[in-house]
Amino acid sequence: MTRPSTPPAAETAEDGATRGQDALDRLVTLLDLEQLEVNLFRGVSPPHSPTRVFGGQVAGQALVAAGRTVPADRSVHSLQAYFIRPGDPRVPIVYEAERVRDGRSFTTRRVLAIQHGEAIFSLSASFQLPQEGLEHSDPAPSDVPGPESLPDIAARIAAGGDPGWLARVPRPIDMRFVDEPVWSPSRKGPSDEPVRVWMRADGDLPDDRLLHVCLLTYASDMTLLGSVLARHDLSSKTVQMASLDHAMWFHRPFRADEWLLYTCYSPTASGSRGLATGRFTTRDGQLVATTVQEGLLRLRAK
Repeated sequence: MTRPSTPPAAETAEDGATRGQDALDRLVTLLDLEQLEVNLFRGVSPPHSPTRVFGGQVAGQALVAAGRTVPADRSVHSLQAYFIRPGDPRVPIVYEAERVRDGRSFTTRRVLAIQHGEAIFSLSASFQLPQEGLEHSDPAPSDVPGPESLPDIAARIAAGGDPGWLARVPRPIDMRFVDEPVWSPSRKGPSDEPVRVWMRADGDLPDDRLLHVCLLTYASDMTLLGSVLARHDLSSKTVQMASLDHAMWFHRPFRADEWLLYTCYSPTASGSRGLATGRFTTRDGQLVATTVQEGLLRLRAK
């Protein structure tokens, strides 16, 4: 990964949060792991972390560790991961990569994230050589307004919204919700419609395929479980949420610094768990990635 030679001046959103190229470069640096040994890497958390490590961060870093052991001509096509324990943002995370298989077309890696001598996260990832084959794709969602016409997170906060920890940290990812998010005071109640949000890295990225995939992995954990909450009236309850597992499939090349529509929908919730699915689509209608996540959702009376 290429780090910027001259750090740009910091930009701030209207609510005071750092955004733009400076915030994005800090995220790129966060994903640029230190190599300790042949299959051993170390990553850190940013100083503004919440009480536990953000799931998208550990997933993105683990995918970097896997990718560093794979030939550059093979791209990530899928990953499956489990969040085992809450991560401690005050100490580094050690990533141990296992070279499971190097085949003619596919390469498989397993990564274990370790803190305090215990596993906090595990990831399996598969990489593939480019190959020709059948091509088809579902149509993109229709009648979706463009991101330029929608308010960013800072504008929604100024209107009285409270997105939780997202209100207190730098924003390397520009997010524009198509409809009122679950945390907006203007939301009219539960809905069975999907949650749709435009996303892009808030700046320019180098031409590094692994970096773009890792950044999308990071961003995919930001709004996915919100689609579970969107189907319920939670006015008298608070919800304790945590990601349990996460899977992604990457279908086509894309750039994480160009707008992608993330369409999230929850088909079911039960047993204090909720299932959420997501689809990333380019502005010209290409489906580039699919996500599935199950999360823990425990209810508490207000």
